[in-house]
Amino acid sequence: MLGAAVSLLLVLLSAFLIFRVIGGDPVRAVAGDTPLTPEQQREIRERLGLDDPLAVQFRDYLHQLFTLDWGTSYVSSAPVTELLWARLPATLLLTGTALVLAVSFGVWAGTRAGWRPGSRFDRAQVGIALTLWSAPTFWLGMIVIVVFAVHLGWFPVNGMRSARGVGEGWWPQALDVAHHLVLPALTMAAVVYAQYVLIMRSSIMEERAADHLRVARAKGLRDDVVRRRHAVPNALLPTVTLIGLQLGAVFNGALLTETIFSWPGLGLLFHQAIRVPDVPLLQVLFIFFAGTTILANLAADLLHRFLDPRVRSTA
Repeated sequence: MLGAAVSLLLVLLSAFLIFRVIGGDPVRAVAGDTPLTPEQQREIRERLGLDDPLAVQFRDYLHQLFTLDWGTSYVSSAPVTELLWARLPATLLLTGTALVLAVSFGVWAGTRAGWRPGSRFDRAQVGIALTLWSAPTFWLGMIVIVVFAVHLGWFPVNGMRSARGVGEGWWPQALDVAHHLVLPALTMAAVVYAQYVLIMRSSIMEERAADHLRVARAKGLRDDVVRRRHAVPNALLPTVTLIGLQLGAVFNGALLTETIFSWPGLGLLFHQAIRVPDVPLLQVLFIFFAGTTILANLAADLLHRFLDPRVRSTA
């Protein structure tokens, strides 16, 4: 708990300092291509508090964060809070779908591979998992787009909805969103899936030699019953912990995946903001992504202590 609190404080401090060092000229970001007189530039600097001492700026920064008054975007002049709430559902949809796919298929494939080590299925899954794990997300996304969107034409290249429209009613619109979701979700899920396969496979292989499984077999239980009722529940503990650890990584993976597929979530918003740069928006997005990772790791640690009595007894 203390480590997570210290990490969050360091994230807040880093977000304040980094984007003031590399954030460019905020006045130019606000003005865009509009020429400004020296008086107008001074007015903008005074309004943004840029001439205040650094300690005063940091105090105002913390006050805005904790009162949820996160300022106004330099580019769109919209409140940062509104921009985040508008983009968050798209990111949650993408990351949630990718995580569900990765966990479901990863646990199934890892269980089957670990139960029969050395089999053709096991060797194939290990090869696929290692390849996907080592493949850069950007490269994987490009391959998926070229094959399934450009050559085969099965899925749209980018975006979340069709520009031409799909008719009225929630069902056609939901199908349209799902159609656009397939490629980015599969790209994100592929990398995460590889880790679940390898972790679950390793856990199942350890459980195969456990004494309680020998007892279950001696009682005459079928092999699939032994695997389903006795091996899998114990082997799931590292996987459940990994889910918590992966939450932060999945959200951070959205930064690149959303940019590749122009998926209108927080990752694409971060990419657009850093090009300006839009400092108020960048600060909050940086805190969100880094804070999500810290809180997810904390949740995984607490969940591991709750599920594993050995850790609970030594804590």
